[in-house]
Amino acid sequence: MSDESTFQVQFWNLTKRTGRSRPWGVRWRTAGREHSEWYATKALAESFRSELVRAGRAGEAFDVATGLPPSLTRKRGVGTFLELAVAYVDHIWPIAPPNSRRAAVVNLAAITPKFVRPLEHGPDETDLQRLASTHLLPPPRRDEALSTEDRAAVSWLRRASRPATDLADSLALGALLHDLGIAAGGRAVTSSTLDKRRAVLHRVAGYAVDTGVLAVNPVTGRRTGTAQVTGGVDPRVVVNPAQARQLLAAVTYVSGHRRTERDRGWRLRAFFACLYYAGLRPGEAQQLRDTDAKLPATGWGELVLSGSLTGVSGEHYNDGLRDPDARPLKRRRREAVRRVPAPPALVAILREHLERYGVAPDGRLFPALTTRGRVRESVYTRTWKQAREIGLSPAQAASPLAARPYDLRHAALSSWLNAGVPPTEVAERAGHSVKVLLSVYAACLDGERAAYNARIQDLLGEE
Repeated sequence: MSDESTFQVQFWNLTKRTGRSRPWGVRWRTAGREHSEWYATKALAESFRSELVRAGRAGEAFDVATGLPPSLTRKRGVGTFLELAVAYVDHIWPIAPPNSRRAAVVNLAAITPKFVRPLEHGPDETDLQRLASTHLLPPPRRDEALSTEDRAAVSWLRRASRPATDLADSLALGALLHDLGIAAGGRAVTSSTLDKRRAVLHRVAGYAVDTGVLAVNPVTGRRTGTAQVTGGVDPRVVVNPAQARQLLAAVTYVSGHRRTERDRGWRLRAFFACLYYAGLRPGEAQQLRDTDAKLPATGWGELVLSGSLTGVSGEHYNDGLRDPDARPLKRRRREAVRRVPAPPALVAILREHLERYGVAPDGRLFPALTTRGRVRESVYTRTWKQAREIGLSPAQAASPLAARPYDLRHAALSSWLNAGVPPTEVAERAGHSVKVLLSVYAACLDGERAAYNARIQDLLGEE
């Protein structure tokens, strides 16, 4: 970068020229000096122009000679994969929601220590992963002090990190994709974890293309390593209707240590019932208000979902705010709603809950007892674990059966499918595509296999 910089920057609209391999141009001026860059697609040009405009609005001084702000100069100076990962996190941080920030950091922290040169005295991969996720990648924590041992490990990783351009090396990329399926301790990761890591790597490689580090995205079309655990819901976690009713009853016997928490289980019974009877996600149930629930005296009701109330672990992902993040429905526009029928059993439970406890000042059905904000995941998870000890046999409690509150949603969707409800209808109620529904949620009801065997036996005409 030259010594001369300026805040006098002027941007023009995109320019298109015909008969060129890179027809879309971005043109701008710094202190009277014109600059331009050309791209193969309009989307790439718009992305680059947006970064220039964003830097200008953020008050960055543009270099007169190159026409670039410091943020883009740093990105184009990317050398190692670690530097590419840091630049990518910087790129998404201002616009990504907290959980997306966390997903990028956690997965890149697992990937970065795997793409290194074999230098001597390498630290343990677990330590490198920890330092990447807590120090190197999240912008708010990069200036925190480190111990002598951690500083040495960070120095090693910076020296050992392979050039970002090595992603274009087919053999190097193939080895990395294979290693994505292996955890730091050497065991195989789940297919879900593998898919998340590959998706983040694909986005980082795409960012490298956008910033000129790579010519094409080498991850596109490449297979990852093979995880040992297949996708989809483990049928062992799915409760049948009798077990679900038993667990919801057991929840009412759970109490806290304080006098004000003696009915903690009763307060959360309707929350868990929403997950089982309506197939709601926990965040969707947390956002539910009294005006969203149509609860007739008899028969079926309806829940109108308009968003999700979901927190994120690690305040630095949420700009230091402790408040939960209200978001649109998953993969829906902000203004979208989803209507979910509520069976009579759920209607009765919700009516009883409203009569007992009322609602929060903003109308939410399930506020935290003291703060009146969102019920923390740790609170309702702890309550559920206690309910399992009460409502299940020792053998069942030791098994994966309904191990997490989210497994109630799995049970709901699985039971609807097994009841013969068309997948299109189940997908609509669940807020999923049919493809995802059939690949992930088509689990078997616990204890129903004998009934299915009897049907098959009747079909075969056997005694």
